[in-house]
Amino acid sequence: MSFKEISPYSLPDNPFKMIGKDWMLLTAEFDGKVNTMTASWGGVGILWNKPVAFIFVRPTRHTYKFIENSDYMSISILPEKYRKELNLCGTVSGRDVDKIKECGFSVSREENAPYFEEADTVFICKKHYGQMLNAESFVDAGFDEKMYADKNYHKVYIVEIEKILKK
Repeated sequence: MSFKEISPYSLPDNPFKMIGKDWMLLTAEFDGKVNTMTASWGGVGILWNKPVAFIFVRPTRHTYKFIENSDYMSISILPEKYRKELNLCGTVSGRDVDKIKECGFSVSREENAPYFEEADTVFICKKHYGQMLNAESFVDAGFDEKMYADKNYHKVYIVEIEKILKK
């Protein structure tokens, strides 16, 4: 089944379910290699008069350097039958394992962003902003204490959704 481009305003899926329950693969290319990671923190909306997604990546993740060094990336939402592969992509490092090969995923490209043919929905995104979270910016210090006791803060990225591909 092939993809067709849809408008962000006609996205038929619930983004809270897609991100928080179905999970997403964040994928970027750097130095001729593609890497991906599973994520379940993020969101979508409108900022700067554009459809955007915001994602969170820790600098300790191997995918971080791929996103840092790429202008484009993709967010892929895969069907439930790939839960085992999504779990693998969230628990092993691309430093140690070729996760894409291990999962048997087929990489395609749109613009300058790699994505997976196995996905139901793909967001092709251009990076516009990135900033590290920090202790001083928490209004509710409980979140810092609970989520970042080890001070391994995420970097938040705001990416413009340039295209949505849907099967």
